[in-house]
Amino acid sequence: MCQPERVPATVSAPPVCVLGLGLIGGSLLRAAARSGRQAWGYNRSAESAEAARADGFDADTDLTAVLRKAHATSAIIVIAVPMPAVDATLEAIAAHAPNNPITDVVSVKGEVKTAVERRGLSTRFVGGHPMTGTSASGWAVGDVDLFTDAVWVVATDEGVDADVWTQVADLALDCGSVVVPAESLEHDRAVARISHLPHLLAETLAITGAAGGELALGLAAGSFRDGTRVAGSAPGLVRAMCEGNRDALLIALDEALELLQRARIDLHDNDSTAELVDAGFAARGAYESQERWDITDISVGEPGWIDRMRDAGRRGGVIRRSN
Repeated sequence: MCQPERVPATVSAPPVCVLGLGLIGGSLLRAAARSGRQAWGYNRSAESAEAARADGFDADTDLTAVLRKAHATSAIIVIAVPMPAVDATLEAIAAHAPNNPITDVVSVKGEVKTAVERRGLSTRFVGGHPMTGTSASGWAVGDVDLFTDAVWVVATDEGVDADVWTQVADLALDCGSVVVPAESLEHDRAVARISHLPHLLAETLAITGAAGGELALGLAAGSFRDGTRVAGSAPGLVRAMCEGNRDALLIALDEALELLQRARIDLHDNDSTAELVDAGFAARGAYESQERWDITDISVGEPGWIDRMRDAGRRGGVIRRSN
């Protein structure tokens, strides 16, 4: 991959076993089933599993039974639980389906990779991270179209198994996403800046706005609403992803604090916010003008494919499903 002909047709794709049926896992189960794959899921909460069954999906609260089915069918296992539950989930996989291909949709890759190594599952694991979501959570808010045209990072680490990598990329493509290859720790440094730091800034803005009392909240409009949207996310989920990416997030947070401190000094000493505002305007323009290009000249498994994929991902290259 990524020659289009290397992407297997959906009809021959392996089944999908989704562990965790929240927003991302529940949406993935829906999308995988719509693509024509056999798909089923597990959720610890009986309420969510029952809701999934009521919607016509195969879901259970018996993790052992779900994993035994995955083992029997050589399904790709998707870990879609919060980071604090990852290790226990991996323990169960190691006990009941250790030879299955495994991926995840957790927002940090380095910590998951380390947990996988502890359980001796590295040879069959390729991490993943769909860059999409909302502030809502749970099965009920899942959306079959959540991944359509969204970026899905597929971890491209040294020594990764080419077959498992291809299976993970194919799953992302079947769900409607475009694939970006990236090394796990490089991914974590990037998402600290564009995903985890925004959560902390949104919490800060929400607190600062609320401190203005009823009048401030009554006057709040688009900029406050949009700037605080992710502050409506479940606190436990936000803590798990931010604390799970501690080192990279500290660097990004320090840079943000330095920018704000310089802006305060400039406003106090010179009555000016020009430096921050102008630089921010330019940076937003860079985001809006970024263009993706298709990776078409790299085949998974060929000599040097890992380095070439990672380099392409850094430069804006993506893998798309050919029509």
